[in-house]
Amino acid sequence: MSETRRRPTIRDVAAAAGVSRGTVSRVINGGHWVSPDARQAVEDAIARTGYTANHAARSLATGRSNSLAFLLTEPQHLLFSDPTFALLLRGATQALAQRSMTLVLLVADTASERANVEHYVSAGHVDGVLLISSHESDPLLVSLIEAGVPTVCTGVPLGYRAQVPTVSVDEVGSARVMTRYLMDRGHRRIALITGPDDTSGGRYRLVGFREEMGDRFDPDLVEQDVYSREAGDAAMTRLLQRAPDIDAVFAASDVMAVGAIAAARRAGLRVPEDLAVAGFDDSGLAETHEPPLTTMRQPWSEISSAMVEILIDVINGVPRTDLVLPTTLVVRGTA
Repeated sequence: MSETRRRPTIRDVAAAAGVSRGTVSRVINGGHWVSPDARQAVEDAIARTGYTANHAARSLATGRSNSLAFLLTEPQHLLFSDPTFALLLRGATQALAQRSMTLVLLVADTASERANVEHYVSAGHVDGVLLISSHESDPLLVSLIEAGVPTVCTGVPLGYRAQVPTVSVDEVGSARVMTRYLMDRGHRRIALITGPDDTSGGRYRLVGFREEMGDRFDPDLVEQDVYSREAGDAAMTRLLQRAPDIDAVFAASDVMAVGAIAAARRAGLRVPEDLAVAGFDDSGLAETHEPPLTTMRQPWSEISSAMVEILIDVINGVPRTDLVLPTTLVVRGTA
């Protein structure tokens, strides 16, 4: 019976590379003060010996968990019904896999869930938090800041922009681009369905829409609700009751836009012949909808990878500033 193969150690890598164990350790941990030749020798030795880092031992030595939290402060069902969250989750998972790190999914919508998350994070089970959604009235972000937990937000955290680095898109500018597109297509009675005012997307997409509409802005043609298909449906129904002559609708998320189209069709309207509908996000939903949805594309993979990169820098004490990424107008079949 053959013996169980012994797991290679740093000592084995050092012997194979012809360098000290300290040099191997610095290469593995991404440290400086290693010559290119020595680094290459260590990397070749790692490949030959099949060495893999013992992350449990490293965690004991460094006091770090080698994991980050993907924290969603929304109802759990939105993780599955709103494809934007799945896109961010996939991107963050891929970015961490490249660094041999683990992503922990946390959901904190209710008071009890928030308490559990606060306890888990403050106990050091993760090294930092990727905050995927934030509401101005949500106390969880305050708790993270007060506990000194490294945190990066997607979207601007209203009221706390100076305290937490963010990765976002130009909400105001993006909304202006879509609104101008609808106006240039000849639409005159343009309505807006946007998200909650205590979120950066809900608030600033309304600002951009209002700025671009100028004197033609009509507050009666604005609806604000949660980001969901049902909310978009209900908002479109209310708009048509108040203003049956609207000829275009800009919905501040794709799921809202799809709900708005369903309500318009129930009212006997054709899209885009009778009513143009535009969304925001370019989640997978926009491309597969029939007809495909005209929308503003957010760079989801870039957002995820940038959040991970910035958070790791923050954990390592490297100062980081906010990052604003561009969006793209994608014209398809609804507007």
